[in-house]
Parts: sequence; C-alpha cells; structure tokens
Amino acid sequence: MRESKNFIKFLGTAGARFVMIKQLRASGGVWLCYKSTNILIDPGPGSLVRCNSCRPKLDPTTLDAIILTHKHLDHSGDINVMIEAMTEGGFKKKGVVFVPADAQSEQGVIFDYLKQHPKEIKVLDVGDFSVGDVKFSVPLQNLHSVQTYGLKFFIGKDVISFISDTKYFEGIINAYKGSTLLILNVVFYKHRDEFQHLCLEDALKIIKKIKPSKAVLTHFGMSILKEKPHYLEEKVRKQLDIDIKFAYDGLTVDIPT
Repeated sequence: MRESKNFIKFLGTAGARFVMIKQLRASGGVWLCYKSTNILIDPGPGSLVRCNSCRPKLDPTTLDAIILTHKHLDHSGDINVMIEAMTEGGFKKKGVVFVPADAQSEQGVIFDYLKQHPKEIKVLDVGDFSVGDVKFSVPLQNLHSVQTYGLKFFIGKDVISFISDTKYFEGIINAYKGSTLLILNVVFYKHRDEFQHLCLEDALKIIKKIKPSKAVLTHFGMSILKEKPHYLEEKVRKQLDIDIKFAYDGLTVDIPT
C-alpha cells in the first residue's frame, strides 16, 4: 500500500530516556511530505534505520530539510547521519538544516566536517521560514532545559502544529490557536513538577482550548506506555468531542490537499 502524496509519518513515538534506550518505541522522528517537499523533524536514534525499514521506504536523499526542535539526544541522535544521507555523502550540496543556536555551539550536535554539506544551516528561532512548497513558523520558545521550539506549518487552509518538549504554560494556547491538526509530545501520564514535559492532563487542557479538528499525541514515556496508549485513546475519545489519536510507530496521517 503506497503512502498518500501528502502525509506525516511517525518514524518513532519514544519519549524520555528509558523508552528510547530500550527502544520500547522507536525514536526516528517525524517525516512530513507535501507536494514535492520532504522534511524530517527530530531525527533521533534509529532514524535512518526506520526510513529504510518502513513500507514503502522513505529515501533520505530526497530530503529538502531537517528541522531540529532541540538538541536532546532522543531528538538529535541521527542528525549527522541524516545530513550525510540527505547530501549523498556530501557529494551533493543540498538541503537546509534548521537548528536552535545552542545546537550549533561548541556543545552542539552537528559534526564540524558535516557543516559544509547542506546548502545552508539556519538558526531556528521565533520567526517565519520556508522550504520548497512549505511555509512554517516558530511562534515562541518552549519552557525546557535547552533551547526548544515548536512548529506551525501552513499548508493550504490547514495549520499543522507540533508542540515539542515543554512544560505547560498559558502562552501555548495563543501561540497554537487556529491549528487544525495538533501534534503534542506527551511524556508523562501524571504531572511531575520536577520535569519540563507535558503530561496527559496538560495535553488534554491544550486540546480543549485550541479545539483542533484532529489531535495526535506522541513521544511517550514509560508511565504512558504502562497505561496502554490504545486504552487511553478509547477513554479520552469518550470524554472529548475531538478526533484524537495516540500515535504508534509507523502511523501515517494524510495531509488534505
């Protein structure tokens, strides 16, 4: 079965260190394809393997951009090999890499010898961006332990938003208002004040206030997995009059044309 021409594919749904380390869920990031443009978001450990093992395969040499929301290992583990793949070993100077400023510093995540391979490396910060057929913006900085940003993609009449790792704060609501598809990283089942991550209650609060046409939860930690995401999905669907999905590895969501 072939993918829709316009789609979002979850190459992994692992969140938090232990789910990633044990690979209880894959951690390959998210692939967005719209018209002729291919974008990879947060290529964590195993991203290249997931591209080659999914059916149909996703060809990294067709990538137009790689976007890193922040430099933590579960998001950036495969960024170097994916830059290598996108540029065909550096023989084709192509593609744009978007990364926060602290991911380019001395304690950054991109090897020096690879920095000349892409056509351009841009600092990801609050503002507007475009690559190929896709326009996107960063509405604000998240509350997380390193520089972290969410993304809003403007595709036709739709606004597809990714809320990356963050502690809940009220600014999220205004920043992502108008989203028709809302994708949220939800690490915890219950709130844990010592960590800057969303829990399920936080995510549901955001979804209720923004009211997207569809919401997808991903980036699960151990506490979510222990509660069995497919059971949680059934429970939450009964509570909310919104199309909500707890993502699984390999999930494909079609983008309306």
